[in-house]
This record gives sequence, C-alpha cells and structure tokens, in this order.
Amino acid sequence: MRPVVRLAFAALLIAFVGSNAGCGKPAAHFALSNVTGQLPPLQFELKDTAGKQRTAADYRGKVVMLFFGYTHCPDVCPTTLLHLAHVLKQLGPDAKHVAMLFVTVDPQHDTADKLRNYTAVFDSRIVGLRAVGKPLAALEKRYHVYVHKVVKPDGNYRIDHTASIYVFDQKGEARLLAGGTDSLADIAKDVTKLVNGA
Repeated sequence: MRPVVRLAFAALLIAFVGSNAGCGKPAAHFALSNVTGQLPPLQFELKDTAGKQRTAADYRGKVVMLFFGYTHCPDVCPTTLLHLAHVLKQLGPDAKHVAMLFVTVDPQHDTADKLRNYTAVFDSRIVGLRAVGKPLAALEKRYHVYVHKVVKPDGNYRIDHTASIYVFDQKGEARLLAGGTDSLADIAKDVTKLVNGA
C-alpha cells in the first residue's frame, strides 16, 4: 500500500472509530485472548456422567468454560483442572453463573464412572462430558481442537491435545481463550466481566 493510500485509510479508520465511540457501552478490556467473532457459538451433543444427553442449550444463561482432556493425562489436564477449581473459588458468589465443562478426548477409556470420579477430585462443580464417534469428532473440528494419540512400544499411550480453555458468554458466543501462561487472577477477572455482561 502506497504511503498516501495508507494515510487515507488510516484517516477513514479513525473517523469510523470516532463516529462509533458513543454507540452503546465501551468494549471491555480482557487480559485473556479475545476471540469474539473468530470462533463459532457453543454447540454440542454429549452425555454427562449420569448418562443424560447434554447440549449447549442446557448452559444458556451461564458463562461456559470448556476444556478438552483425558483422565490419565500426566500433566496438563490435572494442572488445568486444578486451576479451574481455584478459579471457581476466586469467583465466589459469581461461580453459580459459570459452568465448567471437561470433555474427554479418550471416551473408550474414560467411562462415565472414571470421568465422574476424576472431575470430583478437583471440584464437584466441574461437569464431565463424553461421546464416542461423530459427536466428539464434530466438536473437535468445530473448535479446531488438536488430538493425536501416540502409542508406545509397551502398549501404553498418550494423547497430545489442545490445552486451551474456551470461554463462552451467556448467549453461547465464543469470547475468550485461556492458556497455560494466563494467571488465575486474570482468568477470574475476565470471567467475572462476562458474568456482568461485558
């Protein structure tokens, strides 16, 4: 882009932003990665550990934190779930407006009982969800979740997978991504902002 065109474009951009500055409430500042408009709304069909079919509609009206993992994950999953449990504590009364969903990427191994017992170790409010076949594959594809099973010579295996926490607002819109470098305080603050309608 030539310098003159660049300057003209910048001027138009400034004018557009300025003309909209008074429209509605100002956009909230988030410490986490803001993915508003970049990922599709929350949508899934999975079963909870009681065998009940669950969809995104069951959590409408709550801020949803969605994490993918498996019960015998050696490091990332237990660390993340421990962090999520601490976030719930930091949220205090606002925690009742938040749903934390843990989706297993290893449903063949993670039975409903194993999944329920595993999530309960961290916090009974964390909901374990599972599905086999197309429903799980569709959800992984929808949110670009990387899942790769690595089988070791002794027959044991590990599953490399996306470790991000997906955060959706009360309407089910994707808003934030939390990662391993984000502090618990920042996660709690940003979730609180969403609970308050940011």
